[in-house]
Amino acid sequence: MRFTIYQESRQGKRRSNEDRIAYCYSRDALLMVVADGMGGHLHGEVAAQICVQLLSDSFQREATPRLRDPFLFLSRGLTSAHCAIVDYGEEHELTDAPRTTCVACVVQDNIAYWAHAGDSRLYVLRDGRIQVQTRDHSRVQRMIDRGEIDEDDAAVHPARNRIFSCLGGPITPHIDYSRKTPLKHGDVLCLCTDGMWGPLGNELILKGLVHGNVLETVRPLMDQAERLGGSGCDNLSTIAVTWLDSYESEPPAPQSISTATLPLDRTETVMEDFGSKRNNRRGEEFSEDEIERTINEINNAIQKFTR
Repeated sequence: MRFTIYQESRQGKRRSNEDRIAYCYSRDALLMVVADGMGGHLHGEVAAQICVQLLSDSFQREATPRLRDPFLFLSRGLTSAHCAIVDYGEEHELTDAPRTTCVACVVQDNIAYWAHAGDSRLYVLRDGRIQVQTRDHSRVQRMIDRGEIDEDDAAVHPARNRIFSCLGGPITPHIDYSRKTPLKHGDVLCLCTDGMWGPLGNELILKGLVHGNVLETVRPLMDQAERLGGSGCDNLSTIAVTWLDSYESEPPAPQSISTATLPLDRTETVMEDFGSKRNNRRGEEFSEDEIERTINEINNAIQKFTR
């Protein structure tokens, strides 16, 4: 495989950053995960961390170097993450149940497979247009589907943040799965939270990512999303990859990743540690002991559902 990838998560103007993101790759497979947590006093962060970490841990075990069945991997991973989040909430008797959206994508054999719950999105950009995008599990998306409002109305609708599917909480999540989507050389995949796509809309996302290297285009696009988000700017997180694998002989792109020489039993993972300074809450400090205890609780919750 050969690709160029960039990921970043920002706090925006919120008190804390409840988004979590990660990507992992073996010689023959790539995983990307974006989660947007919901819940007070670290619990949104916990839900998102459980989701991202559980999928990453599972990939590290199962991609040897290929996944046997990418759709089955995604199904088991998201279902296990949901159960682990619910178990965490019940064990700690939380009245505000931790929850998170999730969009996760696997690329293997030049084919993309993805699944999502909630309103974190995946886009496939090709030949100057949006080839595919996920459909939000939200109230306003249902209103759009019924013809009650259009995309412009949805962008400012007071219920635009109300979703009907997520991981965690008392309701079994509705998870949508993609079709097998063959990738072409130069395709761009973008996974992002609503703090990114909300202020920008599809037109600006397409304009910002369709040309150039994602290592150069994502950061200014996130700057633009923050400016448009204004004083109420939400957490915003993005993973974008330019797919460079092809059956043609082409010179390698600068700063691209090639997995050709990666050992069969090795995976690489890029994920920010839970409790890092970048995700600290404004005006609410947590001790190192509390962070360490929470990390242990997250690990225990994950282990119950990955044995």
